Amino acid sequence: MKIIVSPDSFKGSLTATEAAQEISAGIKEIDSTIETLLLPVADGGEGTLEPLISATNGQTVYLDVHDPVGRKIRVEYGVLGDGETCVIEIAKASGLTLLKEHEKNPLVASTFGTGELITHALDNGYRKFVVGIGGSATNDGGTGMLQALGMKFRNEFGEEIAKGADALKDLVEIDLKNFDNRLLESHFIIACDVDNPFIGPTGATAIFGPQKGVTPDLVEKLDRNLLNLANKVESLTGISLHNQPGAGAAGGLGGAFLAFFPVELKPGIEVVMEAIDFHRQIIDADFIFTGEGKSDFQTLSGKAPIGIANAAKDQGIPVILISGFIEQESIPQLSPYFYKLVSVADSTISQEESIDNAAYYLRLRTKEIMKSILE
Repeated sequence: MKIIVSPDSFKGSLTATEAAQEISAGIKEIDSTIETLLLPVADGGEGTLEPLISATNGQTVYLDVHDPVGRKIRVEYGVLGDGETCVIEIAKASGLTLLKEHEKNPLVASTFGTGELITHALDNGYRKFVVGIGGSATNDGGTGMLQALGMKFRNEFGEEIAKGADALKDLVEIDLKNFDNRLLESHFIIACDVDNPFIGPTGATAIFGPQKGVTPDLVEKLDRNLLNLANKVESLTGISLHNQPGAGAAGGLGGAFLAFFPVELKPGIEVVMEAIDFHRQIIDADFIFTGEGKSDFQTLSGKAPIGIANAAKDQGIPVILISGFIEQESIPQLSPYFYKLVSVADSTISQEESIDNAAYYLRLRTKEIMKSILE
């Protein structure tokens, strides 16, 4: 018997790789002759880097960059096992988790560190990129990233404006003269699961700003600043980001990619499965185990388990969903996609217990599932 083990992370408890190892161990404890292939996955947001490196036997590159508020930090990007494809997770350099609550400052937060990661990869010869753009702390329209790659944003006096969303009100001219021309010979696949436009009531600032520290009184101001940026970009390139789906992702970083990079935007789980050659690797599998920290109605909106289920359906492989917690109300909608739905937390194990002892209980539930399958 061959079983593919492809969970997402159990956020706050286990990485995708750790979850895959526990599930595999549970399977082997029931029958050590079963072949398990570990293909941990992610949906393109925070935590995307590790499973891609793990599943392809890739490598990790470390360097110092600037965090969202300008401090030097040591972060990493990955190179897939093909030795050609660079994986950048913007949360590593420009992520919300890098800041304490009182440090969140959307007026000055910048994507500059993400641009430094891309520059370093270009310097090392990489021209193929997979970029996960979830979890940003920024609302700067990607200008910080573009500045790190040589683009200049000038005010009416010809001076470079400061980093961050606040300074965009002063933007008069975009200067492409020193913009890194190696980007023209590169290709970027952006893992993006949102279709929000750049500006407006469903745009970057209104929808994603509050979690980054954008207070109600700042929404209109920062949205107007992004409007100024979008107008200048359209004047320069002819590309209108204003209502472009996906342009509002990551505080407008999606728009920067769409306007100035050779790019494709794709759903995160599709990007990840393509990168690890998922469809080929699952051929001849008898079962697939997938899972996540919590499964609910949001799981149906392009989260990793649904991507796995859809890929498996094409090959007629039954998929078992084992998650930290499965919301009861969502079970009727989730059931058609999965052979079994199993919640680690239930009437005997509280959610708190399942989080505190995630590895133990995940392995335990896996053993119970395997016993029922093999009976």
